[in-house]
Amino acid sequence: MRPTRDAAQTVLIVDDEPRIAQIAGDYLRHAGFEVLTAATGTSGLEHARTHRPALVVLDLRLPDMDGIQVARELRRSSDVPIVMLTARAEESDRIIGLDAGADDYVVKPFSPRELVARVRAVLRRTRGKTQDVLRIADLTIDTARLTVERGREHFELTASEFQLLATLASHPGRLFTRAQLLDAIRGSDAETFDRAIDAHIKNIRRKIERDPRNPRYVLTVYGVGYKAADDAVEPWGDG
Repeated sequence: MRPTRDAAQTVLIVDDEPRIAQIAGDYLRHAGFEVLTAATGTSGLEHARTHRPALVVLDLRLPDMDGIQVARELRRSSDVPIVMLTARAEESDRIIGLDAGADDYVVKPFSPRELVARVRAVLRRTRGKTQDVLRIADLTIDTARLTVERGREHFELTASEFQLLATLASHPGRLFTRAQLLDAIRGSDAETFDRAIDAHIKNIRRKIERDPRNPRYVLTVYGVGYKAADDAVEPWGDG
């Protein structure tokens, strides 16, 4: 198979199980990626600093340090996308991983083809983002002018509401826990409890959605939190 345009992108696999690292690496290489592997969190962090990969596939359980610690260390100096591997499907594991900064997760045992698809999806979501103008379908969020518009419509959001919407829009499709979103709005008019996020999301939907009971921009991920829609929706008319 001829390498695709992804060939210039490097994926770092951090997993202490050689067979999993080999199979995942083989499939990613077959899909056109360059692949680096590390068997410990320490070496994974060193590889990330040295080689600056486009994405990190990170096992939750490592011999020297927890994958959560590795993710948090990565997040202190980098916004590299992270796909977390977990041997369990419990909601608590997923939430812990997302709270640590993971963009997605795959449960072991997994299909190597699914992993490749998840890696590509995360890279699509994070590729080519601008700092000033963000979009969710036909909604435009201008972080420099602090405006939210849809065509000729202009929406007035509070500081917390705007920050929440911008945070979600910066990573369409990424799942954010309430704790992550609460962190994003600290310093504006944020309350100190997670359920305040639900109230802000409700107000955002009331303002920007045509039907707040059937949202198309800000979606609920039950048991986890919220995400911005990552699929284009048909634009509404002005009427």
